[in-house]
Amino acid sequence: MNASATARTTEENNALIAIGRLVRFALERGLIEPTDEDYSRNQLLEMFGFSEPYLGEKAPEQLEGPQPALDVLIDYGFSIGLIPENTDTYRDLLDAKIMGNLMARPSDVFREFNNLAHARGIEAATDRFYQLSIDTNYIRMDRVNKNVYWEHESEYGVIEMTINLSKPEKSPKEIAMAKLLPPPIYPKCQLCRENVGYAGRVNHPARQNLRVIPLMLNGEPWLFQYSPYVYYNEHCIVFNHEHVPMKLTKDSLRRLLEFVDLYPHYFIGSNADLPIVGGSILTHDHFQGGRHTFPIQNAPKEAVFSHPDYAGATVSIVKWPMSVLRLTGKDRDVLLELADMIYESWKQYSDPATDIVAFSRDNGEKVPHNTVTPIVHRTPDGSYEMDLVLRNNRTSSEYPAGIFHPHEEMHHIKKENIGLIEVMGLAILPGRLKEELDLTADILAGDTGLYESLLQQEDHALKAHKPWITELVTKYGTDQSKEEAWKLVQSEVGGIFVEILGHAGVYKRTEAGQEAFRRFVSHIGYSPVQ
Repeated sequence: MNASATARTTEENNALIAIGRLVRFALERGLIEPTDEDYSRNQLLEMFGFSEPYLGEKAPEQLEGPQPALDVLIDYGFSIGLIPENTDTYRDLLDAKIMGNLMARPSDVFREFNNLAHARGIEAATDRFYQLSIDTNYIRMDRVNKNVYWEHESEYGVIEMTINLSKPEKSPKEIAMAKLLPPPIYPKCQLCRENVGYAGRVNHPARQNLRVIPLMLNGEPWLFQYSPYVYYNEHCIVFNHEHVPMKLTKDSLRRLLEFVDLYPHYFIGSNADLPIVGGSILTHDHFQGGRHTFPIQNAPKEAVFSHPDYAGATVSIVKWPMSVLRLTGKDRDVLLELADMIYESWKQYSDPATDIVAFSRDNGEKVPHNTVTPIVHRTPDGSYEMDLVLRNNRTSSEYPAGIFHPHEEMHHIKKENIGLIEVMGLAILPGRLKEELDLTADILAGDTGLYESLLQQEDHALKAHKPWITELVTKYGTDQSKEEAWKLVQSEVGGIFVEILGHAGVYKRTEAGQEAFRRFVSHIGYSPVQ
C-alpha cells in the first residue's frame, strides 16, 4: 500500500475511494467525457481538502447509482466542517455541489439533447435527459422508491394511490432558521431559470446538478426540466423563461397543444390558476407533463356532443368523479378555438342551484371563481385530446376551506388542494399517513391496547382518525391478519380519495348533478350525437 495512504485515517481513505468511484461512475454514465476525468477528480479533491487521490490497492466497485459513494463523502464532509449539521437539508446542499462537479455545462447538455433529437428522435433525447437527471442525483430515486404505492379498484376504473415520502422533512431548527431569513430575492422561486447551478441555502434547495432544455411555445421562450420528486414516470415541468404568475388564457391552451407536437409521447397539463383549486406554485407560470397514462385517460365517454361551428371536433362528458369535458379532434386550430370557447363560457357561467356562481364581490371588487384544469395528449391515431376539468373555488360558511374542495371529514386523510396530478387520478397523500395507516392496520389486526388508548387519550397520535377507525372496527372487527388489515385500510383510503375527487367535482354524480352538467353543455351550443 502507498505510504501516504497508510498515514491517513480510515475515514480519509474511504472518502478518497468514494471520490474515485464517483468519478468512474460519472465517466461510465456519460456525465463527463474521458478528457474531463482528471479535471473532475481534482475538483473533488480540492473540495474535500486532499492534494492527491487514493493510490492504494482497491478492487473496483460497480455503482448502480451515486448515492452510496455520496453518503460516504457527505459523512466525511460533515466531519471536516463542510456542513454545519448532519441533516437532510444540509446533506442535500453538499450532495448537489458534489454532483455539479461531475456533469457537463448546461449548453453541452442542451447540445447533446438537440443532436439526439435530430439523429434518433425526441424520445431518445428525453430518455437520455431523464437518465442524466437520475444519474446526477437531481432526481433522488433512493427517496422516490420509498413512496408507498397501491392501486384501488373503483367504479371509475383503477385509481393510483401514493403516500409521498420523497420530499425530505426539515427539522424544527431548520424551519425556525428559515423563518428568520429575508424573503427570497434570487432566485425568486424554485421554478425560476436562475436555479440552474445555484448553491442553495437552508430555505432553498441546491441545484448545481440541475439542467434545463430551452424550447419555444407560442413564439416565447420556455424551459423543460424534470421534477426532482417524480410522482410518476418522466414527470416533467415546463416553465416560463420569466417569473410571471400563472394565468390561464387562450395562449396557455395553445402552448399545451404546441407542446404535444414537440413531445408527442408526453401528456401535458396545467393546474388551475385560482387559489384553493390551483397548484402549490401560482407565482410562476408552468405546466406539468410526462410519460404516464393516468386513470382519467382510461375513463370512458358517457355522452358525446357536436357543434355545427366546430366540424371534426367532438365534446364528451367523461365518467369521472370530477366534472370533465373531453375534446377530441385532428385539427389543432379547431380544437384550440373550441377549448377557448368552452373556457371563456365557463368563466362567466352560473348555476346557483348547484352552488356554481361565477363571480362574487369583495370590497366592491369583482372576484372570479370559475376556471379549468386542462390536460392534453395525443391519441394513437395522432388526434389531439384535451380534457377540461371544470373548477370553482367558492367558499361558504358550511365549507370554509372550499365548497369544491376536500370537506372537513376527509382532512384526516387529505386537506390539501386537489391539483393537476390528483385530478387525473393519482393520489399524493402526505407522508405522515405511512405510520398512521400502519397503526390503523395494527388495530384491525388485534392490537386492542392501541385501540383502547386511542379511545381514552385526547392527545393520541391517531386522534385525527378516531371516528374513522371506530367505523372500521365496527365494520371489520379486530381479528384480521396484518396483511389483510393493511389491504382493507388501503381499500378504505382509496374509497375516501375517490370521494374527495367527488367533493372537488362541480357537478355531482347524481341524476340532478348530471342534468345540470348537460345544461351547461347545451348552454355552449352542443347537441348530443345521435
